[in-house]
Amino acid sequence: MIKEFRDFLLRGNVVDLAVAVVIGAAFAALVNSLVADLLTPVVGAIIGKPDFSDLSFTINDSQFNYGSFLNALVAFVSVAAAVFFFVVKPMNTVNRLRGASSEEVASEIELLTEIRDELRSQRGAS
Repeated sequence: MIKEFRDFLLRGNVVDLAVAVVIGAAFAALVNSLVADLLTPVVGAIIGKPDFSDLSFTINDSQFNYGSFLNALVAFVSVAAAVFFFVVKPMNTVNRLRGASSEEVASEIELLTEIRDELRSQRGAS
């Protein structure tokens, strides 16, 4: 049972996933800092204040705090823009310069998946 657990932990997919989670968490902190420390002050400089949480209106004694929604919306758009302009666009440019099209990458992934499945079936047969 311990050997099976060790084999499970050392399987490539588990280790790759663990690395991806750690890198993803670090990247999320980086993007959140970019948004909070650089992009939000720009929004504040343009609009006049970076925090909209005190904005609200009342109808029939019901208060609608739309400012919190605006804060979340600005944060979402800022994070999406940061990821797109600082990660996706540069990676697309690098891939284009390297000559790797998305179809080639997809076919390589498909080929690697077939190889993996064949190796699994051979390992299971022996």
